[in-house]
Amino acid sequence: MDARAEFPRTAGRARADAPRGTFRPIRALLRGLECLAVLNGRDGASVTDVAAAVRLPRTTAHRILETLCEGGFAVRDASDERYRVTIRVRSLSDGFGDQSWIREMAKPALEALGRRVLYPVSLVTPAGLTMLVRETTDRQSPLALERYSAGSQLPMAHSACGRLYLALSTPVQRAALLDVLQRSLPKADAPRNRPDLERELDIIRTQGYAIHHRTPEREATVAVPIQAADRGSDGLVGILSMRYIASALTPKEVVGSYLAPLVETAARIAEALRATSTAEPVPA
Repeated sequence: MDARAEFPRTAGRARADAPRGTFRPIRALLRGLECLAVLNGRDGASVTDVAAAVRLPRTTAHRILETLCEGGFAVRDASDERYRVTIRVRSLSDGFGDQSWIREMAKPALEALGRRVLYPVSLVTPAGLTMLVRETTDRQSPLALERYSAGSQLPMAHSACGRLYLALSTPVQRAALLDVLQRSLPKADAPRNRPDLERELDIIRTQGYAIHHRTPEREATVAVPIQAADRGSDGLVGILSMRYIASALTPKEVVGSYLAPLVETAARIAEALRATSTAEPVPA
C-alpha cells in the first residue's frame, strides 16, 4: 500500500460494472480498511486522529484499531498511545506487482556476485510473517545443494534474512512481530526461546549481518542489509543473502572470505537506488 495515497471512500456505493442488487458491501470491512490506510500514511496516529480522518465515532475507531492490533496489522505504542502499522500490512500488496528496481538493478548485481562467489545468492524482502525470495542465482550456481526460485518463502524467526530484518526493526515493531509470530504460526515456525532470540537479535544489529544454520539442513546462510540512507527507518529496502555448504565452511571463514563481497554488492545496489529513487523502503 502506498503510504501517500488515501483509501477511497466507497462505502455505500456499488461498483459501476455490477448489476444493482447483486451484493451489499460490508461496511465494517470498508471502515477498517479506511482506518488502516490512515495509519499507513502516518508515522503513528491516535484514536482521535483516526476517528476524525475517517469520520467515525471515537468508540468505533477505537474498536477498529484494537481489531487491527489483534490481527497483527497494527500496534499501539504505550509510550505515546499512538497506533502504527506493522510489517504485516506489506503482505496486502505482495501480489500487486514486483518492484522494477529488482529487475533493473538488483538482478544484474546478484548475477555478478554469483559469478564471483559461486554460491547461490538471493535478494529477499519481508512479506507478512515470512521472508520472500524476490530474485536468486540458484539455477546458475554450481554449489547450490537445493534449488530455490523467486517466490520461495523463508520463516522469519528461523532464517538469517528474517532475523536480520527483525534485528533492524524498531523495538516496537520487533516486539509486535514476535508477539504475532508466537500467536499465529505453527510451533515449528514460531520463535521458541524468546529471550535467547532477542539477545541474538541485539548481536546481529550490532554486527550488521546475520548467519544462521537451521539443522538438519545442509546449507547455512549469511545475510546483509541493502540500505539506502534516505529511505525510511534505516533505509532498509531489502536483504542480500548467500547460502553455503555448512560442512565446508565455518562462520568465521564465511565472514573472512564472503562478507566483504556481499557488503560491496549491497552498497552498489543501494547507491543505484539513491541515484534513481526507484525502490520503496521496507517498513521497520
